[in-house]
Amino acid sequence: MALFGAARQARRDDKDLGKGIWRRAHDRFRRALERYHQILEGVQDDALYGELLPIANQMAGLLPRVRNCCVAAQSMHPTDGLDIPGGPLAEVHRSLSRAGNSLAATAQAAAMARLGGAQGYDVGAENVRRHAAVVLTDLAEAERLLASQERGGAGQR
Repeated sequence: MALFGAARQARRDDKDLGKGIWRRAHDRFRRALERYHQILEGVQDDALYGELLPIANQMAGLLPRVRNCCVAAQSMHPTDGLDIPGGPLAEVHRSLSRAGNSLAATAQAAAMARLGGAQGYDVGAENVRRHAAVVLTDLAEAERLLASQERGGAGQR
């Protein structure tokens, strides 16, 4: 049954996100989120796990917002190609790409915290929190840019 659910989701994604840059931005974020959760599963230290879990939940809560941004951008500038649109939507794409890359860096920081704990170093999760804050900033910027586009360009930089 999971196979059919995945096929339905893929068709829904094709319809909502297209097969171009907006789909790629969404998928990049989703893959980074999956990577963070994979790293979290390998954390043996209960205290570190307790610090990383709320960050994982916070980042997972961002996926619907990323999807909404990508769906809105696809509706404004439908594309099945890899050409980045000009103008303000280029900035939206840049912010969404940065959010995905920042989340990947957050996963990497979590891996380093996990590795440090296994090596006997007291690394903690502060670096992971700093990276997660950047993800939030990047996504908020994409949402702000999209909102200004939807209002007809008012409030652009």
